[in-house]
Amino acid sequence: MALLERKDGAAAVIEDRFTRVDDEAALPVGPVIVSLSRFQAEREALLARDADLGVWLDSDESPSEIAGDLGKLAVVACNFPAFNDGRGFSYARLLRERHGYEGEVRAIGEVMLEQAPFMARSGFSTFELGDVSDVAEFKAVIEEVRTVYQPTGDGRETALQRRLGR
Repeated sequence: MALLERKDGAAAVIEDRFTRVDDEAALPVGPVIVSLSRFQAEREALLARDADLGVWLDSDESPSEIAGDLGKLAVVACNFPAFNDGRGFSYARLLRERHGYEGEVRAIGEVMLEQAPFMARSGFSTFELGDVSDVAEFKAVIEEVRTVYQPTGDGRETALQRRLGR
C-alpha cells in the first residue's frame, strides 16, 4: 500500500513509518495509529509511550473529541468508508482551520483519484492509496492545481493574496 505525501505543491511516495493497530491487538514498538475508541480507553498509556502516536477517526467521529490532545498527536487519519461519504473533507478543514492542527492529516479508506485534489485542498497532507493502480497518475492529479482562488484548509496563498503581496 503506497503512502503519498503532498508538501509545498508537490507529491511523492514516502515510507509509512506508522503501524495501524486494531483495538484488540498488542501495541508494537514504534509509531502507531489507533482508533478513537482505543485512544479514549487507553489515553494515558498511549501518550506515555516513547513513540509517535496517531488516531484514526471514522466518519461518524468528530475531530472535536481529540481537540485537547492534538498537540500530542503526530497523525490524525480520517477514514473514508465509501466514496459518497464526504465527512472526512469537513474533518480535515476543522482540524486545520478551527483547531490549528499542523501535523499530518491522512486520508484512509476509499481514497479515490477523482477526489484527490479536493482532499488536498481540504487540508490532507498524506493519502493512503489502497487499490490505486497508477500512483503516478494520482500524484499528477494532486500537483495539477497550482493557482487557487479561495482560502481553504491547505494553507496555500490565494491568487489575490499573492497579487497584493500578503
